[in-house]
Amino acid sequence: MVARYFHKRILFSDEAHFWLNGYVNKRNCRIWSEANPQVNVETPLHPEKLTVWCALWAGGILLQKR
Repeated sequence: MVARYFHKRILFSDEAHFWLNGYVNKRNCRIWSEANPQVNVETPLHPEKLTVWCALWAGGILLQKR
């Protein structure tokens, strides 16, 4: 038997990392250009970052910053 109001029990969540030094993760964000500069950019091993977690459900939005 399917639970009544099952759709109100679903929670969608995700998190994102934002680097404070301007670094962009090229695996998650593709930048298209006609030029191919083949430039290597040095980045720190563990740069400072802000992690944001958010969830949506029938009761509203949950948000946490770490």
